[in-house]
Amino acid sequence: MTGTPAGGAPVPVRDAPTRDTPLRVGVVGHRGYPGLGEIMSTLLALAPQLHLELAFEEELAEFGPSDTLRLTNDTGVDALLTLGGDGTLLRGARLVAGRQVPILGVNLGRLGFLTSCGPTELDEALRRLARGDFYAEPRMALRATAVDGTGRERMRWRSLNDVVLHKGGFARVVRFAVWVDDEPIATYAADGVVVSTPTGSTAYSLSAGGPVVVPTVESIVLTPVSPHTLGIRPLVLPPSAVVRLRGEDGPEELLVTVDGQVGTSFASAEMLVVQRAERPVLVVRFPGTTFFARLRRKLGWGGLAERDEVGDGTTRTAPSGGVTPGGVTPA
Repeated sequence: MTGTPAGGAPVPVRDAPTRDTPLRVGVVGHRGYPGLGEIMSTLLALAPQLHLELAFEEELAEFGPSDTLRLTNDTGVDALLTLGGDGTLLRGARLVAGRQVPILGVNLGRLGFLTSCGPTELDEALRRLARGDFYAEPRMALRATAVDGTGRERMRWRSLNDVVLHKGGFARVVRFAVWVDDEPIATYAADGVVVSTPTGSTAYSLSAGGPVVVPTVESIVLTPVSPHTLGIRPLVLPPSAVVRLRGEDGPEELLVTVDGQVGTSFASAEMLVVQRAERPVLVVRFPGTTFFARLRRKLGWGGLAERDEVGDGTTRTAPSGGVTPGGVTPA
């Protein structure tokens, strides 16, 4: 199945595997989750039945046979399975580095807002993945570049969630100069500035007061962190925008953090350039799950979380006479 939700462009997925072409699935995981070993046992038992060829990252090598294929940045895979939480999925997205590989996230943690299923749904999720019964939802990604004082590119990253330029551990605000498409738009006196994708709008940007953006509405969200003014509000920019940030005063070094996981120190003379990445990240979604259902279940949005706690697959009639799902597969 290759459908997409409203607002998304059709994205082709790999045809269901034949007897001669197994589906190669890369596997990354977070060893800190106590249920990881059991999940790995289930995965190894299902792989021969579903004609899956597994490739484990080095950290998971001990769970598989000695001849199991190792997953590296250069390993060609048809799909990626992430075992952990949202952070594990974000790490997996950087691993595929722009290749159009659908990512199936299995939530072993508490929130799992980006993931596709929970551990109890792993069996069915893998079967649907193997037979192509899913859609690959394209999620806009960002490309961030650190440019030094001479104009030389020093570092580059890809981000599915956000890129943040912020202060370190000192208790004072910093002035951040911001340009959009070479036009100076503001100088923020703040603790930092979050540049996020629609996917990242429900992460750090949301905590900083930014808007919730439906993931398929491509845009770049610019959110100051604890701004020291009443006249600054978050901005929603077109996806074609090029955002430039620079610290105007404060300490000699700031920090740039990508997806809350990687980054570097940042000299005050340097410029952070953030723009849309060339290719999106493909997140596996199954029919019957929606973004707003995840908002209600995971973040308590709209005060309707109790409606989605039925979990029995029934439907209820909406006030308008339409039909709404009574139970939504946990994401």
